[in-house]
Amino acid sequence: MRLPFLDRTEELGRLRRALAAATPNLAVLYGRRRCGKSRLIQESASAHDKGVYYLADLRGERLQRRTLAERMDGLIPGFARAEYPDWRALLETFSDRAPDGTVLYLDEFPNLARISPDLPSVLQAVLDTLGDRRRHFVICGSSQRMMHGAVLDATAPLYGRASEVLKVQALPAGWVPDALGLSGPEAVEAYAVWGGVPRYWELHNEAGSTERAIREAVLDPNGILHEEPERLLSDNALGEVQPHSILSLIGAGCHRISEIGARLGSPAGNLSRPLAQLVELGYARRDLPFGESPRSTKRTRYRLADPFLAFWYRFVLPSESLLEIGLVDPVYSRIRSSLSQHVAAIWEDLARLSVPRLGASGVEWGPASAWWGRAADVEFDVAAESLDGRHVLLGEAKWSDRVDPARVAYDLQAKAERCPFLAGRRPHYAIWSKRKGGPVQGCAVFAPDDVLRVLR
Repeated sequence: MRLPFLDRTEELGRLRRALAAATPNLAVLYGRRRCGKSRLIQESASAHDKGVYYLADLRGERLQRRTLAERMDGLIPGFARAEYPDWRALLETFSDRAPDGTVLYLDEFPNLARISPDLPSVLQAVLDTLGDRRRHFVICGSSQRMMHGAVLDATAPLYGRASEVLKVQALPAGWVPDALGLSGPEAVEAYAVWGGVPRYWELHNEAGSTERAIREAVLDPNGILHEEPERLLSDNALGEVQPHSILSLIGAGCHRISEIGARLGSPAGNLSRPLAQLVELGYARRDLPFGESPRSTKRTRYRLADPFLAFWYRFVLPSESLLEIGLVDPVYSRIRSSLSQHVAAIWEDLARLSVPRLGASGVEWGPASAWWGRAADVEFDVAAESLDGRHVLLGEAKWSDRVDPARVAYDLQAKAERCPFLAGRRPHYAIWSKRKGGPVQGCAVFAPDDVLRVLR
């Protein structure tokens, strides 16, 4: 079930402007698989009729050139009658014969670059010789590392040639109600499973319920998402063993680099680079306590940045042996029994993301983070500073049907008395609760619909 085209207004506008320019342009789209890059291209292409779209695969370069020439033949009659011995001959002939304003879309460009490493340099040469001829090119890829290597790195052949570089990311949680027709706690629970990847949302809708989608798409060994993390790692040619091991340990609760190193039998210093790569790709994130310098390493915690990956590594990977022999029912029963703990962690993330937009206490807040002290009993799920530096927001995120907001507010204020970073600034308090309940004196209370409304 195809979703309506959600969000992406800015990206679509920038892409359309680039392709309507009076001079030749190169536009670059990249980002993880299934986030809607091809859909963005399709929406852009709908604005004009002079486009050639080609989805690259891993066949040999001669076969790929033949298929692309046949696609070009639809715009330039007779184009496919000739044989093109190399990419330069194909692209230069296309540039010479294509109508004014033509756009060539090369989707999954990294597949072409794998089999023809010289292609980025060839494309650079073609772009540099276009002159005033309006021939636009769009290259797109799910391998973020290869797209960086071909376009974004300072040593890349196409570096500096692109007029638009768009990183297409997962959609914010606030679009879940539009995509899945859910609201309140049910929308947060669905986001905690699927994250913001549009294709995952489509699979949810096709299945008709979260339970059926999990069973069929994720738990079934033949399901389309059963091996999704391995595919994501393979897309970026990281080598699957070490990154997969690191993500599995983070998903199992190892959040410090020293813990991860000890479990892998590897010095912590050897993990800095692979962890940085996973953070750059958006699969993991590096958390620091509120107010801590980014240069600090001793108090860093690593977590999985994507809800679906967190779900997969928490519930699917440990049950692989059972799933391989068809024991989906007991695995799903385990998921149901502890899913609320997983959702609670995602709810904390959403609470922090919502802080700058909710206007708690009528104050303008900067980005929020968690704070944990050296004493285990002094922690805050949410801590943020006002833009003028005069106020501090302290908050808790609770995912339970049985929460006493007044008690939570009392505990927040009690912990604030032992908080070292207030230093004369005025404290404010907030609770992010699964159920809104009544007002609490001196403390703002936010429910799922409040959060989702601002996260769009």
